[in-house]
Amino acid sequence: MMKLKVSYLSGYCLFLQVMMSSAKLMVPTHKRQVLARVGGQAELSCQVTPPRSVEYMEVRWFRSGHPQPVYLYRGSRGADGEAAPEYENRIEFVKEAIGKGNVTLRIRNISIADDGPYRCLFNDSAFSYVASVNLSVAAVGLETQIHVQAPSADGVIVECKSAGWFPQPQMEWRDSRGKALPLSSKSYSQDEAKFFHLKTTLLTNRSQGSIMCWIFNPLTGEEKQTSIILANDLFNQDHIWMNLLISIACIILFVFVIYTSCSCIRRESSSACQEKCHSVCISEPIQILSFLICTAVLFAVYLPLRKRVSISDPQFPLYNSWITELLTVIFFLVIFFFLPIIILLFKELGGFHQWRRKLRMFNCMR
Repeated sequence: MMKLKVSYLSGYCLFLQVMMSSAKLMVPTHKRQVLARVGGQAELSCQVTPPRSVEYMEVRWFRSGHPQPVYLYRGSRGADGEAAPEYENRIEFVKEAIGKGNVTLRIRNISIADDGPYRCLFNDSAFSYVASVNLSVAAVGLETQIHVQAPSADGVIVECKSAGWFPQPQMEWRDSRGKALPLSSKSYSQDEAKFFHLKTTLLTNRSQGSIMCWIFNPLTGEEKQTSIILANDLFNQDHIWMNLLISIACIILFVFVIYTSCSCIRRESSSACQEKCHSVCISEPIQILSFLICTAVLFAVYLPLRKRVSISDPQFPLYNSWITELLTVIFFLVIFFFLPIIILLFKELGGFHQWRRKLRMFNCMR
């Protein structure tokens, strides 16, 4: 009877020892934050503490939001393990130290889709142990392009583009002293592979000397810089005044042709010439003047709204440069056309009352 009691006591003590050792079993990760580059490889490790063999335990690697495990090791029941389809042929379960409770999941050909937290689960018939590790994927753009658009009345537009970044980097313009310049616009987009495409635009009306497009990846601490020198000749506004002078010369020439034609026709005595003079000096100038006045109204409406167009808009050069120059020319046409046409009309029609009467007759005939 005494031997039976001793047997029960020793068995109970052995059970408590096993329970206590199992209760102290933990699964910390070697690296809670693992950094990998796109196209490279990453190793995610888990270690059972205190060390013990997990050769016959089920080891499962999984991700949140993924119904299928990334990798499943079934212990002695499946030596090769099972990988999820998206990890097929690029994942390896390293188990050289599995007898000491250490396992590693090696992932090759890393992509942005692999970014995120992972968990490893050790499971046997009685206990389960879970640990987590975060895989951070980074990519640095390969090329940065700077484009300078043709100067306009508002200044020079400088555009910087870059692609192939992850995660979203910081981007800004800097002067030759490294001081940040105020941006006119900045935009980000992602392609199907989740790479970031960047674009920033700077509008300046004075020479900054050497300016630099600066891009910084906050995850890796890497940066890229591309510089360009804005020459003073880009900000020379002589071409604008030249356009205005050419426009004024064309206006004066056009008015001179009309005035000369009317003077020549007025000297003719035949009624046919008089009718022709009326047609030239009344109908055509009035039609042209009406068109120019309508365009001038549009010009007055357009000017305030032009400032609302974002510089990142693909049509910004059209809104800002071409339409502005066109409307400026038309505006001067209105100014220089109005007075000569009124003078010609009064001289030809012989006064205000005759002008009203003939204008009514002209409208009735139309």
